[in-house]
Amino acid sequence: MKISNSVLAIAILTLAATLQAKTPTPSKEAPMAHAAGSFDVKITPQDDKLSDGLSRMLLEKQYHGELEGTSRGQMLATGSAKSSGVYVAIETFAGTLHGKTGGFALHHTGIMTEGAPRLSICIVPDSGTGQLTGIAGTMTINIAPDGKHSYDFEYTLPKSD
Repeated sequence: MKISNSVLAIAILTLAATLQAKTPTPSKEAPMAHAAGSFDVKITPQDDKLSDGLSRMLLEKQYHGELEGTSRGQMLATGSAKSSGVYVAIETFAGTLHGKTGGFALHHTGIMTEGAPRLSICIVPDSGTGQLTGIAGTMTINIAPDGKHSYDFEYTLPKSD
């Protein structure tokens, strides 16, 4: 059964708001660091006719707090009217993290099975640039009842000599 892009986007945001990502195992060479803050997101459904039941959306985010910058990405999603579905997304971030300038890519995988959500948001290996080269980690997204978005970001960076 095909569901509308707006219903799917709401389900995905609900999925993201109720999940916690796994924290990566810290490297012996790099201590685990934490960043937190808020972000604004714009989701633009695309009217592509990819296949029956598959939706594509463009993402634009503005991060605030210890992670400052912008990201752009794309999401593919599908689901049923019975609160089950899946999405995958890739977004690329450019800005600063605790004052270090650079960028990296994030990979999202969200699955909801009959209302039970799972979400994983991980930094794409070897995607770090600039002062963020070598970054690894995971992100958790939270959505407050008033609709405001926030993030918790656990990461490692190689030690500087």
